[in-house]
Amino acid sequence: MLLIRPPGVYPPQGDTRLLASCVRRERLDASGRVLDLCTGTGAVALEAARTGARVTAVDLSARAVATAWLNARLHHRRIRLRRGDLLTPVADGRFDLITANPPYVPVDPATPAAQAAGRGAALAWDAGPDGRLVLDRICRTAPGLLADGGVLLLVQSSLADVPATLRLLRAAGLRTSVAARRRQSFGPVMTARAALFERRGLIRPGEREEELVVVRGVRER
Repeated sequence: MLLIRPPGVYPPQGDTRLLASCVRRERLDASGRVLDLCTGTGAVALEAARTGARVTAVDLSARAVATAWLNARLHHRRIRLRRGDLLTPVADGRFDLITANPPYVPVDPATPAAQAAGRGAALAWDAGPDGRLVLDRICRTAPGLLADGGVLLLVQSSLADVPATLRLLRAAGLRTSVAARRRQSFGPVMTARAALFERRGLIRPGEREEELVVVRGVRER
């Protein structure tokens, strides 16, 4: 898919493609209500919009929201865009599908990168010492916005504790499963932090791969 990808906006990568592949397997039509969190370029929102579903996309970054708007225009898709902190702009909504590709990369709190987290390009990946700063918030709050029978699709790295995601979503009343997995080599951000991951036992010495996982949670009718 041709997309505008300016500097400072998270570009579609392996996690984007894995999440989009799971969206294609969901049953969506013109009556469907979709929410895409941490939309970035809008790639996943556009995948959902291809079905005719009513799609809302949210990002904290003003540049990302503008980029998603341009990409929606480029592909002649109607997407409702909102800038804000996760669910805050849509707190009164109910959705049949919620998708999220949030920041999930662990960061050493003693490094300058950690001190700058929450600003600039780091918004797209830095997620606290255990990588769960945003994941935990989504797991606790997104289930409340699902309609009966609604589905949450959440992509993350295996380095950010997939079992914790499953536990939190089950505690929120969702039936959970792993919808997709794929191993991939580290990109530049993960490679730069490989020594940190080794010290914490998240990877073996010399290992430079991670497993991407899409967790699927369903609100029972």
